[in-house]
Amino acid sequence: MATRSGPWFLSSPVPLLGPSGRALAVRRLPGIEDRASRGAAPRLQPDSGSNDDFPATKDPTAVERANLLNMAKLSIKGLIESALSFGRTLDSDYPPLQQFFVVMEHCLKHGLKVRKSFLSYNKTIWGPLELVEKLYPEAEEIGASVRDLPGLKTPLGRARAWLRLALMQKKMADYLRCLIIQRDLLSEFYEYHALMMEEEGAVIVGLLVGLNVIDANLCVKGEDLDSQVGVIDFSMYLKNEEDIGNKERNVQIAAILDQKNYVEELNRQLNNTVSSLHSRVDSLEKSNTKLIEELAIAKNNIIKLQEENHQLRSENKLILMKTQQHLEVTKVDVETELQTYKHSRQGLDEMYTEARRQLRDESQLRQDVENELTVQVSMKKEIELAVKLLEKDIHEKQDTLIGLRQQLEEVKAINIEMYQKLQGSEDGLKEKNEIIARLEEKTSNITAAMRQLEQRLQQAEKAQMEAEDEDEKYLQECLSKSDSLQKQISQKEKQLVQLETDVKIEKEWRQTLQEDLQKEKDALCHLRNETQQIIILKKKSLNLQDENQQLKKVCHDQEQALQELGNKLSESKLKIEDIKEANKALQGLVWLKDKEATHCKLCEKEFSLSKRKHHCRNCGEIFCNACSDNELPLPSSPKPVRVCDSCHALLIQRCSSNLP
Repeated sequence: MATRSGPWFLSSPVPLLGPSGRALAVRRLPGIEDRASRGAAPRLQPDSGSNDDFPATKDPTAVERANLLNMAKLSIKGLIESALSFGRTLDSDYPPLQQFFVVMEHCLKHGLKVRKSFLSYNKTIWGPLELVEKLYPEAEEIGASVRDLPGLKTPLGRARAWLRLALMQKKMADYLRCLIIQRDLLSEFYEYHALMMEEEGAVIVGLLVGLNVIDANLCVKGEDLDSQVGVIDFSMYLKNEEDIGNKERNVQIAAILDQKNYVEELNRQLNNTVSSLHSRVDSLEKSNTKLIEELAIAKNNIIKLQEENHQLRSENKLILMKTQQHLEVTKVDVETELQTYKHSRQGLDEMYTEARRQLRDESQLRQDVENELTVQVSMKKEIELAVKLLEKDIHEKQDTLIGLRQQLEEVKAINIEMYQKLQGSEDGLKEKNEIIARLEEKTSNITAAMRQLEQRLQQAEKAQMEAEDEDEKYLQECLSKSDSLQKQISQKEKQLVQLETDVKIEKEWRQTLQEDLQKEKDALCHLRNETQQIIILKKKSLNLQDENQQLKKVCHDQEQALQELGNKLSESKLKIEDIKEANKALQGLVWLKDKEATHCKLCEKEFSLSKRKHHCRNCGEIFCNACSDNELPLPSSPKPVRVCDSCHALLIQRCSSNLP
């Protein structure tokens, strides 16, 4: 079986850093001699003592993967060493950087499936790299910038530009790690034996973490990436015996610097996360203070509502007492007025019988008396109609009293509902106070945990400063004491393990703090919803107060109407007496009926319960109380009788003209 020429292993024993910061142990393949130190390419030799490790026939795809892995190790190692010795940002013309991109391109092309189209066969690495946008949202910027580049026409050119931009962002390892994890999606682009589908791909991704130390400034726009030919230059990785002794120390120093830079990056990330946690805690404290102020305002408003409710209850009790007293008084007045009305009606019947006897006696003597009798009969009918109207008014008053009672019962029901709502709001306030106490306890626990974290961070920073001082001292003594450096490296690895455990503990603390913060946010949202419900209850209570005031106004108007009705019923006695006296005066006048009059003749206002009808005893027309509140003695009746304003003025003028 023919073997490919080229370096197969790392010539130095310096450990490389993996994705978690730990050193990756590079195992030498059995049967391979370290011929790189002699300046020749390594070759495979059969090992007599290890027949199990190298069977007679080996899978060619496994050999290809091993070759690519070793080439990736050599290219990454050479790039880091040369960049550290170079001491500046790398350009696109830097040869080790160009060879690194060529090796990465070969690694990504290994085992790639051929996609058939109508015109040709398509085999590019742009497809799997384009998948990274869906798996890692931060990679959308790279994909958009690569698509917007004007000079790129082929998918291979876009893939090369994507690799250069990812290296400049120092996130190539993160992007490719997302691809390797999703092997179900990679199976659409790669064969099952491809490098990206096996463990070698994970090893290469771990090696790419060390490239975060390098600063590169690559111009992608002006470079022709479509027509480049990717050929690996093996002469760069072959070493001479003279260079080995000088470069071993540089390699060890570079490995130490890599580890130091990796620890610095971890510390920077920790500082960023701690600052973000501080800002979140400050925002939570501000929101908690705001909520406490809002709760105090809500408590004050609820106390005011309770006082207003007590006042409303006392006012409702007074209104009920007053209405009951008024109802009792009106009942007594109505009963007395009915009794007086019955007695007056009996007296009228006796008077009418006497009048009839007189008319029968005088019918033989005078025919004019018969006309007067007809007029008196018509007047009697009108009086009966007036009596019926009075009865109707009494029934209407009873209906209004029943309506007032119903309204009072509705007011009682509304007051009971308001009392129940107030009790519910008081229970809600108690629950909110308990929730606030719990939140305050949680905030105190969070502050204590944050103080502990700050103390641990200060300790870690002190340890870091001490480690940096020790590193400087060790770098000065590195040329003379290489053996002691290896012991110190082992000690530092232990410290790194301890730091990783501390970082894991801090991550767990952060996760618990985030969960507590989310719970507190949910509780705050719940409290805000409850405050909104309290505001709605306030609005409802204000509406109920407005309705209560309207009901008070209605009750006041109805009380006034009842007072006016009582006064008018007391005046009805006088009207009945005036009717007897007005019979004589109305012999030659036309008495207007109540049904025909709907408006006052003088002011033309419509009659209602509060604006009653009144007859003028002189002209017989119907007026309101304001237009007929005058009383004068007429020739037909010696007593003063109700007269309208116009008749009052005429009669006064006549009296003044008759005077000498």
